[in-house]
Amino acid sequence: MKTKEKTYLNWYNKIGYGSGDIAGNVVYALLSAFVMIFLTDTVGMNAGIVGSLIAVSKLFDGISDIFFGSLIDKTHTKMGKARPWMLYGYFGCAICLVAIFCIPADITPTAQYAWFFIAYTLLNAGFYTANNIAYSALTALITKNNNERVQMGSIRFMFAFGTSMLIQTITVGLVAHFGGGAAAWRTVAIIYAIVGVISNTLSVMSVKELTPEELAEGEETKSQGQVDEKYSLIDAFNLLVRNKYYLMICACYILMQIYTATLNMGIYYMTYVLKNANLLGVFSWAINIPMIVGLLFTPTLVEKWGGMYKLNLTGYTLGTIGRLGVVIAGYLGSIPLMLACTAVAAIGMSPLQGDMNALIATCSEYTYLTSGKRVDGTMYSCTSLGTKLGGGIGTALAGWLLALSGYVGGAAQQSASCLNMLHVMYLWMPMCFNLLITLILTRLNVEKANEELRRKKG
Repeated sequence: MKTKEKTYLNWYNKIGYGSGDIAGNVVYALLSAFVMIFLTDTVGMNAGIVGSLIAVSKLFDGISDIFFGSLIDKTHTKMGKARPWMLYGYFGCAICLVAIFCIPADITPTAQYAWFFIAYTLLNAGFYTANNIAYSALTALITKNNNERVQMGSIRFMFAFGTSMLIQTITVGLVAHFGGGAAAWRTVAIIYAIVGVISNTLSVMSVKELTPEELAEGEETKSQGQVDEKYSLIDAFNLLVRNKYYLMICACYILMQIYTATLNMGIYYMTYVLKNANLLGVFSWAINIPMIVGLLFTPTLVEKWGGMYKLNLTGYTLGTIGRLGVVIAGYLGSIPLMLACTAVAAIGMSPLQGDMNALIATCSEYTYLTSGKRVDGTMYSCTSLGTKLGGGIGTALAGWLLALSGYVGGAAQQSASCLNMLHVMYLWMPMCFNLLITLILTRLNVEKANEELRRKKG
């Protein structure tokens, strides 16, 4: 008979924790969906140069992710390891977000590019990293119950996709409501930043981290006090790269975020191919409502399927087939069929979104079982690394492809080469990224690996 796992959280802890992704997504959704079109069509920047600046900015991210993850692991305060970084890091996020949408019109173009690069890099490589890694690491620090971790991940991403859907639905209208132009974008960014600060603070205060003794309870260590063993940044990096499942999760996370970034460039597809910018909100509903419904059932499905591996693989296979349907519908010119296939893809992709944090926690257990060292904060660096690197690569790639296709910012009509490129960006690329993720998932059975390691030790 299977022993029932100890529970650590009440319903309000899970809801409170999940609401923290409102904060993360008022930043991420606004940047990924609208920063490029703001810079090209309002500020007048070149899409290719912006893409290159974003790509260069990403060079700082990989280092900062592991650095902050290691710092979180070494932090000891009354609030715990992760909560202080999550709380204070977000204030910097809010300031930098507003700064990106406050590029002065009366400075030289070179100074405008420099302003954007500095604000964008500080946001992504600094404050967002500290906040997001800490937020993700809480999954492993406030409960040891795997089912609760899956529930937290599902609730978290319900808030994430709900926020993303809302931002993509109302932002165009909000900007128009405030008069359009740079001043309107700045006002919207300030409103979103305030909402983010409030929701992030509430999330931090709604949970409490377990003590090191509680985390170590029931686990064998090679020697007394090993849980608190000190290790350098190099040691942490070596622990990560020796964990093949961590590398697979990183690859999946990066591809998932590139996928999202290319879809978020749909504002161009809606504007110039479908001739209606407001359709971005409609497609956002077709993505996010099915995703949220799927997330509701993910904890139950994980339990029914006896783990995450088969569920994630089957789901992403369906997600890839759904995106192939979007490609076919796009060339047929059928918006209803595009929406239907988009919804099918979203349903299939939802389990991995919901159980990703639990999957990373399981991956962290693999490192513990093979090395005897706990690196939860460092392990969760893949969430921030994936979000920023994947989102950045996706946005940069969009900028380069737009420039290559001859896109003219603000023009009423675009060239045939540009329209063809928009088809590639919005239809083909997301389907290809889903296929790559599916192939990786065929090998990502970390649950089975942990079971075998425990059997050998036991």
